[in-house]
Amino acid sequence: MLKFEHVTKRYHETGDVLKDVTFHLQRGEIAFLTGHSGAGKSTLLKLIALIERPTRGQIILDGHSLNHIKENQIPYLRRKMGFIFQDYKLLQDRTVFDNVALPLVITGQSHHDIARRVRASLDKVGLLGKERQYPLALSGGEQQRVGIARAVVNKPPLIIADEPTGNLDPELSAEIMTLFESFQQVGVTVLIASHDLFLIKKLNHRVLTLDHGQLIAS
Repeated sequence: MLKFEHVTKRYHETGDVLKDVTFHLQRGEIAFLTGHSGAGKSTLLKLIALIERPTRGQIILDGHSLNHIKENQIPYLRRKMGFIFQDYKLLQDRTVFDNVALPLVITGQSHHDIARRVRASLDKVGLLGKERQYPLALSGGEQQRVGIARAVVNKPPLIIADEPTGNLDPELSAEIMTLFESFQQVGVTVLIASHDLFLIKKLNHRVLTLDHGQLIAS
């Protein structure tokens, strides 16, 4: 599903931020990405999202080489990804429904399909019935669930989560991980960047550990 083959990313100011990174995530696999601050986690995620391009090596997503994607093709390729953030990145002046519907509106789905798929996504994360509320009326855990519903409403084969439990207590963190595992069961690949070593050790999933840009454990 996702392959990094001898990927290096170099910046003129700081040198190599990622160094000869190679790994392969299978379809339906959950993996944690961890490492010290500055290890290269954010850069690796930016390469997947095509915010940055590798200096050397190759990245393959769902059979497509990201190295050869043209700028005007990037929005279409990003439809294969769902993004979840630590700070939720919700539109505070829009309802829960509108936040979740945004990826479908961008891709030009019909009103009927949008309504059906948004309700299905909210049901999946346990928020059906709160679609007319605004994010500020929700708890942190509920806001993160809205972010997850938005990430999966387009049914992407890959979910990228950047510190998704960073603002949540252990009980809510466990609930969020249960949601990720439910997506895994239907063939979605999930890559989770996290500093939460307790949570990582508690769950029996693969761990990709970066140290100063090098992958030291997989």
